[in-house]
Amino acid sequence: MKVAEWWGRIRQHPLTKVGPGFVTGVADDDPSGIVTYSQAGAQFGLNMLWTMPLAYPLMSAVQVLCARIGRVTGQGLAANIKASFPPIVLVSLVGLLLVANILNIAADLAAMGEVASLVTGLNWHLMTALFVFITLILQILLPYHRYVYFLKWLTVSLLAYAAVLLTIHVPWDEVVWRTFVPSFEMNASAAAVIVGVFGTTISPYLFFWQASQEVEDMNLRHQKSLLDENDSVVQSELTRIKWDTWGGMFYSNLAAYFIILATALTLHTAGITDITTAAQAASALKPLAGDFAYWLFAAGILGVGLIGVPVLAGSAAYAVAEVFNWRSSLEDTAQQSKKFYTVIATSVLVALAIQYSPISPMKALFWSAVINGVVAVPLMVVILLLSAKPAVMGSFTASKIILFLGWLATGIMGIAAAWMFVG
Repeated sequence: MKVAEWWGRIRQHPLTKVGPGFVTGVADDDPSGIVTYSQAGAQFGLNMLWTMPLAYPLMSAVQVLCARIGRVTGQGLAANIKASFPPIVLVSLVGLLLVANILNIAADLAAMGEVASLVTGLNWHLMTALFVFITLILQILLPYHRYVYFLKWLTVSLLAYAAVLLTIHVPWDEVVWRTFVPSFEMNASAAAVIVGVFGTTISPYLFFWQASQEVEDMNLRHQKSLLDENDSVVQSELTRIKWDTWGGMFYSNLAAYFIILATALTLHTAGITDITTAAQAASALKPLAGDFAYWLFAAGILGVGLIGVPVLAGSAAYAVAEVFNWRSSLEDTAQQSKKFYTVIATSVLVALAIQYSPISPMKALFWSAVINGVVAVPLMVVILLLSAKPAVMGSFTASKIILFLGWLATGIMGIAAAWMFVG
C-alpha cells in the first residue's frame, strides 16, 4: 500500500473527526494525574469514586466556555484576556501558567521515563530523553493537521484502564453503591486527596489549549469567527462544540473513574495504600492482577503522556505568544513561528533538565499543583466574565445553566485551593 493511500484511509477514520474537546479531555489524564487517581483508589478504596460524577459537569462546563470563547472570537484565551483586562492580570496568569506547566511536564516526563524503564530495562534518563525528542519532533516538524491526527489516535490508550478491570473481579453492586454513598472520615488526608483529584481534573493548561485548538481548527478549515458567520454555521459549530466537549470530558472522566476503581480493587485490597509514582502503581499491579494488567497500565501511562506533554507545552506557547502578539500556530513551520516554537522547545527542555537537578519529580508535581491552585480560581473567574460579556461574545454569551456550573466549579476550586494552603 502506498503512503498516500494509507494516509488517506487514516484520514477517513471516524476517530479523526473528533474535535479539540476529545484531545483536551484525554490530556487531562496525564501521567501525573494518573498518580493522583491511583493514590485516591489505593488509599480510600471505592470511597473516592464519587469525585468523578461530581467533577464531570463542572469540568465540562468550564471547557465548553473556553471552546466557545476561542471559536466565537477567533482568538485564544490569552488574547481575549489581553483585550478585556489590565496587563497585570494577563502577565500574572500567563507567567504562573508557564511555570506550572514546566513543572508538570517534568513530573510527566519522569513518570514516562520510569515506566518505560520498567518495561524495557533501559536507563530511565535515556527513556525520558527519548520521549522529549519524540514530542518535540511531533510538534515542531509535523503540521497541525497531521500532528492532531496522531494525538487523536493516542486517545485510544485510555481504554487500557477499562481493560484492566477485565483481569480482576469487580463487585459492581458495591461499586455503584460506593459511587453515590461513600464512607470515609473527612480528615486532613481525605481532604488532601479530594483537593488533588479536583485540582488535576480542572487544570488551567486545558483552558488555554482548547480555546487555541478551536482557533487552529477554524483557520485550518478557512472559516471565520462566529461573530462574522451566518446563522447555519453558528448553530452547527456551537452544537459541535457542545457534543465534542461534553463527550471528550466524559471519556476523560470515565477513564479516571476506572483508574480509581482498578487501584481500589487491587492495591487498596492488598493493603498498598501509598502510591507516589506512576511506575510504582504499574509495578504494584503486576503481582496482584497479572502481567496483562501491568502491561495495560504501563501502556496507558505512556500513551497519555505522549498527549499530555505536547498539550502542556503547546498551551504555554499559545498563551505566551498571544501576550507578545507573536505569530503562533502548530500549522506553521518552525521558520514561520520561531518564537512560538521556541517557547515549546524551551518548556520541554527545561523540564528535561529538572530530571538531572536536585528537584525530585514529586516536588515538581507538588509545586505544579500549588501554582495551578493559585491560578485556577482567578482564571476561571476571568473566563466566566468573558463568556458573559456581550462586548466579547456578541449575541453568543453563555447560557445561565453553563454559567451556574462554571461559578459552582470556581467555588469548589476556591475552597480546594484554600484548603490546600490551610491544610
